[in-house]
Amino acid sequence: MDGVNPRANTSKTTPSPVTPATLAMAAAGIAFTVHEYHHDPSVTAYGAEAAAVLAVDPARVFKTLVVATDRVDDKGLVVAVVPVSQRLDVKALAAAVGCKRATLADGQVAERMTGYRVGGISPIGQKRPLTTVLDDSMTTLATVLVSGGRRGMDVEVAPGDLQTITRALFAPIAR
Repeated sequence: MDGVNPRANTSKTTPSPVTPATLAMAAAGIAFTVHEYHHDPSVTAYGAEAAAVLAVDPARVFKTLVVATDRVDDKGLVVAVVPVSQRLDVKALAAAVGCKRATLADGQVAERMTGYRVGGISPIGQKRPLTTVLDDSMTTLATVLVSGGRRGMDVEVAPGDLQTITRALFAPIAR
């Protein structure tokens, strides 16, 4: 494992940690690889930390954001998945889901609705599945990394499989 950060533990052969995300992917027959690393509790840029520790291009590591909108469905909440190297374009997200306004949701609301802690919110296996929008930049990649359902754990999955399991739509929502 030359060049691999010692804080990272990437495994294809050991049993996957059990989270709602890994259970959902296994049940759906979706191929995925778990990438675990030691999360530094002082770090709050969770996605950037994952990219750095796992030595993965930040354009392949995606963060999951819960967004409050003026939609009637799902208590107005939508999930946006964008590269950690970019920011969410809230106007583009609002347009993609047919509403006028969008802002980041309160962390406690996001945790209550998804069943995950901030910094470990996965777009997969949420307690209450929400409308999900994936940034279309991931369609050019063979695989992407998203949170596996806890801090210090990402899962690598094909974008098409991520779209299928989350019932997401692709749209240009990052800037």
